[in-house]
Amino acid sequence: MATLLYDLSVPTFLQTVSAVGGFLDRAATHCAETGADPDDYVNARLFHDMAPFRFQVECVAHHSVWALEAVKTGVFAPPALVGPQIPSADLRAMIAQAEAALKALPPDEVNSWAGKDLDLQLPPRKLAFTSETFLLSFSLPNFYFHAVTAYNILRTRGVPLGKRDYEGQLRTRLT
Repeated sequence: MATLLYDLSVPTFLQTVSAVGGFLDRAATHCAETGADPDDYVNARLFHDMAPFRFQVECVAHHSVWALEAVKTGVFAPPALVGPQIPSADLRAMIAQAEAALKALPPDEVNSWAGKDLDLQLPPRKLAFTSETFLLSFSLPNFYFHAVTAYNILRTRGVPLGKRDYEGQLRTRLT
């Protein structure tokens, strides 16, 4: 049985986007309980030459909703590394919006984008993908990298998270 484009993308993105929303909520709770300022996390980094927490969260939305929009339109534009300072609450809202946008995608529409060409400009390179190869070899690896980096930044800041928080709601076989 062939795997449909919707099945390999939308539920996969939703599982992790929802998990990121959950650990952002856990961070807010942790801050409320400890008196920490959640906005102190926005520019936190794992290492000085890595992108800040806010960029990691933005990329979770970007490599899910925007990746599917790129598959639809054939155009993908990565976000700027240096953006405006935004409060932690806006990051939580961004993830909630991404989750809602993913849930609103009709399976038949997403499946109609299968096999489309998508050319990605990363100067000096031009990468030629199909919908499937873009999602599987570019967007999903980036999506997971940024989700786990955001998770790790919160962990290093003392937010009590575990592996199950990162995994989110597993899609197990119904018995």
